[in-house]
Amino acid sequence: MTQTAFASSVSLARNAATRVAAIAAKQGKPAILRLSVEGGGCSGFQYKFELADAPEEGDCVAETDGVKLLVDEVSLGLLEGSEVDYVESLGGAAFKVTNPQAASGCGCGSSFAI
Repeated sequence: MTQTAFASSVSLARNAATRVAAIAAKQGKPAILRLSVEGGGCSGFQYKFELADAPEEGDCVAETDGVKLLVDEVSLGLLEGSEVDYVESLGGAAFKVTNPQAASGCGCGSSFAI
């Protein structure tokens, strides 16, 4: 299996790593978060988060506090320089991607345009 490290181009904040570890423990899964970009959403692209069992062929892997973040090669081009965080506010709690490539986003924060 080929894996590429990309710690300098996409990162997982400690808050996000802690939350992924807690969710994975409750579900009895490994602490591995997959982030991908799909067409759609109100701004053209949308982020998709899911727990993964293991890296897949070609995945890029970053790690924070023992928690892995996986991004496929196609999505990586749209996520270069991004940070994944977990934020809690009055409006709720969610994973948030700070993407320097996004020219605009929607109010819900789950979609973006380049």
